[in-house]
Amino acid sequence: MDKIQAVIMAGGSGSRLWPVSRSMYPKQLLPLMSERTMLQDTIARLDGLEGLADECIVVCSEAHRFLVAEQLAGAAPRPRLLLEPSGRNTAPAIALAALHAVAQADEPPVLLVLSADHEIRDTRALHAAAGAALAAAEEGALVTFGIVPTSAHTGYGYIEVDADGQNPVDIRSFVEKPDAATAQAYLDGGRHFWNSGMFMFRADRYLEELEAHAPDILAACRAAMDAATSDPDFVRPGAEEFLACRADSVDYAVMENTRHAKMVPLDAGWSDVGSWEALYGLSSSDEDGNVTAGDTLVYDSRNSLISSESRLVAAVGIDDLVVVETKDAVLVADKRRTQDVKQLVDELNAKERPETAFHREVFRPWGSFDSLEHQDGFQVKRLVVNPGAVLSLQLHHHRAEHWVVVKGTARITLNDDEFDLNVNESVYVPIGARHRIANTGTEPVHIIEVQCGDYLGEDDIVRFEDNYGREGTTT
Repeated sequence: MDKIQAVIMAGGSGSRLWPVSRSMYPKQLLPLMSERTMLQDTIARLDGLEGLADECIVVCSEAHRFLVAEQLAGAAPRPRLLLEPSGRNTAPAIALAALHAVAQADEPPVLLVLSADHEIRDTRALHAAAGAALAAAEEGALVTFGIVPTSAHTGYGYIEVDADGQNPVDIRSFVEKPDAATAQAYLDGGRHFWNSGMFMFRADRYLEELEAHAPDILAACRAAMDAATSDPDFVRPGAEEFLACRADSVDYAVMENTRHAKMVPLDAGWSDVGSWEALYGLSSSDEDGNVTAGDTLVYDSRNSLISSESRLVAAVGIDDLVVVETKDAVLVADKRRTQDVKQLVDELNAKERPETAFHREVFRPWGSFDSLEHQDGFQVKRLVVNPGAVLSLQLHHHRAEHWVVVKGTARITLNDDEFDLNVNESVYVPIGARHRIANTGTEPVHIIEVQCGDYLGEDDIVRFEDNYGREGTTT
């Protein structure tokens, strides 16, 4: 019998890596460390883990469901997507996964809880640490993995353990992010490890400890799972019930309170890729210490990260800076201050700026759209419709649309008519007309869409039919 069921936590926002990472397309869904996304890398590193069940649980946001499903199509172990209506931190998220696992298994499985946005370069070391934790987890311990520190890092929490204990070792305390002098003392003392946020425990034991120390969280999560609906693709906990749950981390809710916490050391080239400085440290640099990506030109500059998404970025005479360009935003930061990007994102959120949530190019289950121009009364987009995909049958109350096909052939529904549009052909969609675009071919269809109206928000949409279960929604 397989003993270990992987749980992948994929609900974070990655705000410290703004403007590349945004709440509607966060870092775990981006290819930051390889050609694969961080989520894909996370599930791939499970390959070869002894005792692993053939299904894993991926906890992600309802808003990311189609992106996650597309990225994990055909993955092994087979992912089961559990959708959070809204983020409530790790304690409730793990509770949802544990409740689902217990309900699906004859015996409560051991859960290996991993984050989808971590870099782990030594997969064998991860597997060895999981093997070292398994017996203790089966016996009822709640095991976390402590990263062997390589520097006096002030951006991580620490775990203090008994220096002479057997592996897994007993945990003395969890310590908040320290100042520089304290972090150096931790590094020199040899009894402190970075808190990785990865765990192994039996699903039923986690629920027992959660009931003992945070019963309100368990009650809300249990109610949400009792009200859950499911289909072949997704498990949806009851939204009203889950939104009533308070947010808390697994460390605060359980690990700092239980008497059954243990730790296994992990030395595996780990990073939480939590800032641009961290990403710089994980990347290959040139002879001047510069890390570059995209269309860049660098002169007389050192120890900097320069990244371009859509245009030439040129740098002269800079040192220890981060310069990141996207289609709609540019970040310039002292490399040593990139942890503070989160404060900048908080300020943008307070001003209700859309750049914290969406990129200029927004992905949908049928493809994507890129907002090329937006002024009062009109907007220009480029739509890309994937082969075999179809948009919802819909109408708008406030805008008319003009479509020009620039690549491929589009099947158009306009009220009661259905017809094909080829390259350099166009159609006008009046306000209030029911319409739909489909791609029946084998290549992407590209359409330039010009919207005109007194309101151009994405929520001006009424869906009548949708292949992706979005009837009645605006996303």
